[in-house]
Amino acid sequence: MEMLKKDIQYIKGVGPKRLSLLKRLKISNIEDMLYHFPRDYENRSISKKIIEVQPGDQTTIYGIVVGTCQSIYVRKGLNINRYLLKDATGSITITFFNQPYMKNKFKPNDHLMLYGKVKKSFQGLEMINPIYEIMEANKVTMQEGIVPVYPTTEGLTQRQIIDIQKNIIEVVEEIVDYLPEDIVKKNKLCSLQFALKYIHFPTSLQQIKVAKYRLVFEELLLLQLALIKIKKKTIKQQKSIPLRNNEGIDVFLKRLPFALTMAQKAVLKEILEDLGKEVPMNRLVQGDVGSGKTIVAIIALYKAVINGCQGALMAPTEILAEQHYHSLKQLLEPLGIRIGLLIGSLTKAKKQQLSQEIQEGKIDIIIGTHALIQQTVNFYRLALVITDEQHRFGVRQRAILAEKGDNPHILVMTATPIPRTLALILYGDLDISIIDELPPGRKEIKTRSLTSEEKERVYHIAKKELRLGRQAYVVCPLVEESEAIEAKAATEIKEELAATYFSDYEVGLLHGKMHPKEKETVMKLFLENKIHILVSTTVIEVGVNVPNATMMIIENAERFGLAQLHQLRGRVGRGDFQSYCLLIHNNKSKIAKERMKIMEETTDGFIISEKDLEIRGPGEFFGIRQHGLPDLRIANLFKHMKVLKKVQSQVEELLKEDPYLTLEKHPLLKEKLEEKFKGFEGT
Repeated sequence: MEMLKKDIQYIKGVGPKRLSLLKRLKISNIEDMLYHFPRDYENRSISKKIIEVQPGDQTTIYGIVVGTCQSIYVRKGLNINRYLLKDATGSITITFFNQPYMKNKFKPNDHLMLYGKVKKSFQGLEMINPIYEIMEANKVTMQEGIVPVYPTTEGLTQRQIIDIQKNIIEVVEEIVDYLPEDIVKKNKLCSLQFALKYIHFPTSLQQIKVAKYRLVFEELLLLQLALIKIKKKTIKQQKSIPLRNNEGIDVFLKRLPFALTMAQKAVLKEILEDLGKEVPMNRLVQGDVGSGKTIVAIIALYKAVINGCQGALMAPTEILAEQHYHSLKQLLEPLGIRIGLLIGSLTKAKKQQLSQEIQEGKIDIIIGTHALIQQTVNFYRLALVITDEQHRFGVRQRAILAEKGDNPHILVMTATPIPRTLALILYGDLDISIIDELPPGRKEIKTRSLTSEEKERVYHIAKKELRLGRQAYVVCPLVEESEAIEAKAATEIKEELAATYFSDYEVGLLHGKMHPKEKETVMKLFLENKIHILVSTTVIEVGVNVPNATMMIIENAERFGLAQLHQLRGRVGRGDFQSYCLLIHNNKSKIAKERMKIMEETTDGFIISEKDLEIRGPGEFFGIRQHGLPDLRIANLFKHMKVLKKVQSQVEELLKEDPYLTLEKHPLLKEKLEEKFKGFEGT
């Protein structure tokens, strides 16, 4: 396998310039190049006479250039070069937009082979910016048949990538297949050699299908094995403090002003049992917005304290950390439990004091943000670590917090519903519990989508709620990558609403660029109903709990994903009153309308997450990036759900004969797994 690690610069066709371009694509050796898969294919094996082509055809044509180039300068940044091409049956216009170098590229009577999409225009039939080849002495040099189309970077052409792939493809014959023969046979997989050869240079569509299936299967298999190996290693090697004392928990539950749902009781039972074992708990609790995950976490923390230990809860934002802090103080301080809040906005002196109290065991439960994983924070006897909204934290951040105790139990909470099959991949190192029941008496939030032309109507509906003494959120449009632009937009909307529609009411503002103390003040005023309308960016997406807020207005709703819209909607409907979510959108596209319709029809987060995946694909959130794992090169966690299920079934079989996944019987698979996930905890 040494030749796979050979530097790509020694391959014919790769000079210093191309080497730097390939490195941009994360290609540095032969293996990287082989695993740089096509994103699509062009079927150039079908050629047509000009008389046969129809608008919309993607096809190959042959012809002769008639006359010289017609070059038109439209304006700066737009020039057009046109040629007329004919064969024995007819003629077609060939147009190159914004390619000045195409002027006089072809001479009269040049024989051309062209591949592209045909359209109807003022010129008649036309091909725009086709792939072309000048044929010398009737010899075709442009690749025919099924041609791969690769992800590329500026300065590196498809042809250059294809030539480099051709120069290394013969090494495929020497590659040893690392998948055990029984797995290959049972799952009807082709060999690795076949897959790598024909994924790049297929001669039929069937070869692409067979090659892709093998490569998707192995990628998902390696990922699943890596995640389970972490879990198994944890179980095999580590011991936690067993928290066996349950004294006082029943009394605590009876004192609560509400009864737990059956789903909460079932999940709590699983957690309490896990905490009583020497094996560290590694559990994910998934629950839709408002399903009551927080109380389950509070009881788990309470159990840690009555067993003479400390608990820590890490939240992604200061607002959410503060909210958890107030909830815990209210329920646990009367029982003599000492609770601390460690967030970035505290003074240096206050942080030092808190760190000292945590280390000396003077604080039983510490709530915080990333500040909890600073080097200066050490614990007296940490037995339980809870992270809230896990998708905001990577595995490594979770691990850093866990290292601050003696193999503490770990509980992970998320209000982002993920289809179970996907959760098994994304959280393969965790046991999964689902709270799939809302507390009784929760009224379903009524959701309606309206166009921006109906904005006045939206505000009229909001005013009705305000007159009843209720409150409203107005969420500003999402601006990717720019908190500053979001803050500016929010400020402008707030000023406009305060001066016009809601001049009789107190309008507040909340955005990410505000100082944490300011945010805290605004939220406190909103909670006390001294602010009636809160104009906000998505900082209120998670955790904020204001029972009197019954109206959620989302501007430019089409810019948000379904899962995010669902999270925002979950900020209302937390009290006894009927709540509403109004989605204002501008987009007339079919997808936008479909998404708005889904939001109107269901409040089930799991259905919404399935639909979100279906419409948008897995995207970054459902990718592997937050785990610090390698990116998926060919598998797609949504499109390849059926393959994923087969992989999970195969992994279960492997676990039956090899419970700790030592893979001693499969040394090549073990070697591949260790190499691919080198440096990743647990493999």
